[in-house]
Amino acid sequence: MKHSAAIVLSCAALLFGGCQTLRNFMARDLEDEDFIISQLYADEHVVETPVIATRVNAKPQRKADGSECSNALGLECSGDDNALLYETINSWLGVPYKYGGTDRNGIDCSAFVGTVFREVYGVTLHRTSNDMLQDVTLIGRSQLREGDLLFFTNSRGKVSHVGIYLKNNLFAHSSTSNGVSVSKLDSKYWSQHFYKGGRVKN
Repeated sequence: MKHSAAIVLSCAALLFGGCQTLRNFMARDLEDEDFIISQLYADEHVVETPVIATRVNAKPQRKADGSECSNALGLECSGDDNALLYETINSWLGVPYKYGGTDRNGIDCSAFVGTVFREVYGVTLHRTSNDMLQDVTLIGRSQLREGDLLFFTNSRGKVSHVGIYLKNNLFAHSSTSNGVSVSKLDSKYWSQHFYKGGRVKN
């Protein structure tokens, strides 16, 4: 019994010591810890050919009955489409990718999504793609509709990228290779790394 108690006490001391070491590390070098964690969730460099990579100059056109037949991105649409969403995305097209960037000099994926949602829907989302999972109800690919969020994993299996679903398997995002652009969800990389769709909670 004494021997077993000694083992338990030794294990407890080791566990406490390990926890204390971790606390000391976090307290001493919190910036490094944040950097290490951020890299797990950082966007990977993806080489792709986007559908739309620069701002579209063509104006939306309307049918004879007054309904839209093309939107600000030049995509075929109906009167049910959110014109402001397409106009806002078009205004950002071509802005370069910058990890941690939040403006038109350079912007990362989550900052782009967050900015569009504030401007179009008046909704404030969490800052990172992984944290944005808290803002949504997860849905399957077959349930996607305009304005839903798309979450993607990196090679480590972590949710590291987010975009905004438009229609017909197209989504807008800020990619490492092309900056703000429109890509195909069914392209090789994005289809392989697609995690879930997310509908922002009311």
